[in-house]
Amino acid sequence: MESPPIVGYIGLGNAGYPMAACLGKKGYRLVVRDADLARGIQFEEEYPKCGVASSAADSFADCDVVITMLPNGKVVRDVLLGEQGIAQHLKPGTVVIDTSSSSPFDTRELGAELSKLSIDLVDSPITQEKLHAIDTGGATLMVGSDSPKGLEKVLPILKDMSSHVFTMGGLGTGHTMKTLNNYVSVGSIIALCDALVTGQKLGLEPQTMIDVMNVGTGVNFSTKYSMESLKSYDSGYQLELLVKDVKIAKEVIERSGFISDLPRLALAYLEDSMKLVEKGACHSECLRGWEKRAGVEIKKTERSGRNGRRNSM
Repeated sequence: MESPPIVGYIGLGNAGYPMAACLGKKGYRLVVRDADLARGIQFEEEYPKCGVASSAADSFADCDVVITMLPNGKVVRDVLLGEQGIAQHLKPGTVVIDTSSSSPFDTRELGAELSKLSIDLVDSPITQEKLHAIDTGGATLMVGSDSPKGLEKVLPILKDMSSHVFTMGGLGTGHTMKTLNNYVSVGSIIALCDALVTGQKLGLEPQTMIDVMNVGTGVNFSTKYSMESLKSYDSGYQLELLVKDVKIAKEVIERSGFISDLPRLALAYLEDSMKLVEKGACHSECLRGWEKRAGVEIKKTERSGRNGRRNSM
């Protein structure tokens, strides 16, 4: 009987920790690493079969599969091929799965370089049906691979840390799908912010507007989850990450040869909003930029606790 694979997991942030935990709960032997050493120690305490990797470049040498969940593709590349890169110490036949939000063009270049070391790269970024779904194994994965053998090797692992796995095509297609998925989400965020400031200026209550949309054709992820309550901004997805994702989407659309003004406008609006919020702010705080341009402050509301009705604050 073939022994279960040893899995390296690099990046235990808001998304990485619960994704790695899905594997920990299913008994996988994991070797984990995070820039915050305390996160690794916490994970090891929670899942005793797992261990914390040292900072040495060869600390993942025994792994059959290495999963990265990092801020962007540039960081992924540095971790793998930088001065202290781990790739040259991995066994031939090792598969690297990048679940980060990376540029598909960077992914294809990285895959070509890793193949020289007999390492397969699979891109498998994540999305989710509802807020915090990834915390309970509810991730949706979009997968790209040029290696049928490598994909076959990692599919059981991908399925063990998600609810939905979609094979999109060759290497980079997972990241292409991810960025287009996020681009559609950004469009709804921008339209929602436009509607909220316009509606309030014309006498509508913003929270009631969201309640209407959630039982109407305007419903979207933001109205249901990240901006469902205008009192709090705690989706866990930072505005700076949204801006990064829009930049990737803009590049993908431009390089496809399609012409659209929306990516440029979206990026300009969101970058203006970033100037008004603290570093690490939730992406839903982009509404601050719309408030400034509209000259209004969106009314905050909270549920009264009776019949689900809301009271103005």
